Amino acid sequence: MNEVRLLSAADIPAGMRLKEAAGWNQTAADWERVLALQPDGCFAIECDGQVRGTTTAVCFGKELAWVGMVLTDAQYRGRGFARRLMEHALAHLREKRVAWIKLDATDMGRPLYERLGFREEGAIERWIRPAGVVRGHTGAVGRFDPDTALDRQAFGADRSGLLQVLADIESASIAGMGFAMGRPGARAAFFGPCVARSVDAARKLLGWFLDQHRQESVYWDILPANGNAVALAGEFGFEPVRRLARMALAGVEDPPALCNDDARVYAAAGFEFG
Repeated sequence: MNEVRLLSAADIPAGMRLKEAAGWNQTAADWERVLALQPDGCFAIECDGQVRGTTTAVCFGKELAWVGMVLTDAQYRGRGFARRLMEHALAHLREKRVAWIKLDATDMGRPLYERLGFREEGAIERWIRPAGVVRGHTGAVGRFDPDTALDRQAFGADRSGLLQVLADIESASIAGMGFAMGRPGARAAFFGPCVARSVDAARKLLGWFLDQHRQESVYWDILPANGNAVALAGEFGFEPVRRLARMALAGVEDPPALCNDDARVYAAAGFEFG
């Protein structure tokens, strides 16, 4: 019957097969992190004995959930798998009374999301810097010290659980000014999230990360609404390669407004996390 079911750690190889076919950057460790953060919000659909589609929904309290990893086996498209997975995930989030549901939509996925009621609220772009670009270091940074108040102001919801998980990979802070994180990727090292009170702080944090990855390509997901982030990307030799639509859907009737500040978001946490 091709029923939707919970995704498990045993399904990670199947998830990797789907994301490799799509050309995405996630690693097996990324799948593990999503499952650890939200084991009840990761879903799969099987057909002919194999996982043919996935969807994940990570909750940040009751305020916001982020949908990601919406993947369908190319040979099984057109059968409504992505829609069934999305409808299942949305029903799950509405049962949990999550106020807002967001995602970053590719051109392929956007028509489905619009039919489900999502509306665009802005854009997000993926920029890349090739390996071997020398410029990086621009000042000292310290060990990661979570600034949850700053992050909540920037992102609009409490994602301290996500930051705690990501902090164990690569992370740094500038006291009172901001923090940045990064992680390995299948195609490029990934810079983000980065939240900062000033462009100078963001520049130092970016330089710290690039110093660690001089011989690797680096991905950086930027909100074009933050003009300072766009300018920094150009300054450090990045170029845009993808543009997605950031979309939102109310999960409850008359949800309270989310108060976020894109001017402090210098790097997003990834398309699966927001």
